[in-house]
Amino acid sequence: MKKSYKIEVDCANCANKMEEAAKATTGVKDAVVNFMTLKMNVEFEDGVDAKMVMKDVLKNCKKVEDDCEIYL
Repeated sequence: MKKSYKIEVDCANCANKMEEAAKATTGVKDAVVNFMTLKMNVEFEDGVDAKMVMKDVLKNCKKVEDDCEIYL
């Protein structure tokens, strides 16, 4: 399953950090952050609860970029 989320991030480097943090989250198969459109596209592993996984993605992203936001 794939979903797209609106994000708020200050710079392209921060967006790259968010992408890497999202990819490292359990339950995420792949993630792509587009700084120009301020969107995060996430592909989830089969059988996971996307809402629960995205809460973990947000926590992991806040660790690397504390002023970022993902609108769930």
